[in-house]
Amino acid sequence: MRERVKRRAGLADFLQHRRARLQPEQFSLPTFQRRRTPGLRREELAQLVGVGVSWYTWLEQGRDIQVSDQVLERLASILQLNAQERRHLFRLAHDPLPARDEPVHEQHMPTTTAQTILDGFVYPALLFDKYVNVVGWNESARRVFGDYATRSERERNALWFHFMHPSSRTFRIHWEHDTRACLASLHATYDRYPDDPWLNELIAELLRDSSEFRAWWSEHDIMLDCSGLNEINHPLVGRMALHSTVFPMPEQPELQMVVYTPLPQEDSAAKLRTLMT
Repeated sequence: MRERVKRRAGLADFLQHRRARLQPEQFSLPTFQRRRTPGLRREELAQLVGVGVSWYTWLEQGRDIQVSDQVLERLASILQLNAQERRHLFRLAHDPLPARDEPVHEQHMPTTTAQTILDGFVYPALLFDKYVNVVGWNESARRVFGDYATRSERERNALWFHFMHPSSRTFRIHWEHDTRACLASLHATYDRYPDDPWLNELIAELLRDSSEFRAWWSEHDIMLDCSGLNEINHPLVGRMALHSTVFPMPEQPELQMVVYTPLPQEDSAAKLRTLMT
């Protein structure tokens, strides 16, 4: 029951932040009234969606009410959610709660088959758990991203490393963009597992130690797929451009494999060959 309440609170916070990003002029609504807070009012959004103001207020208050797919679709359209944000909205509104006795730590360990797949890639490949901890890697990834075997548990967490390890800010050419993307990915996980002790401990630590994390966490950005461009400044070979592609692991659904393909920019393939030899 407690976790259901927290998930509803996450849904409410997500809706409030997305509503605040909209302006009345986008929907030809009058703007002469004095507005104490940015964005659309609840009654304006309720009118656009076609639901009662009281009902929508209950939804933003995190009350446990039923929401149809049609209303969610209309909400996603009015709030101008992208495909990943729309999926997140539906998950929060409809997904059943995870089993409380799921073997969390066992799911964080890659199987022998998963490690064999990692080792079969010529390009860098990493295995992440749902907390964005690196739990598996191949030799190419070690040459590019560093030796994970020598890192502490916290240092293997991608989000913690982005915010707290000094080398991250020089290694990542677009540090803020990459860090925000990693944070948005973890926020999506937190919304689904708000009672997870390990996750809450990590978030509390970062809220305490990083002013940037405190500012960005409150924006409630969401990202479910971290595929895309990664530009790094490697200490040995200089700038490299890699494209990350995310592959699910059907046998271990809590894990994702990310493969980094070198792009033509910065002669990245040649630099990767240099690192491997």
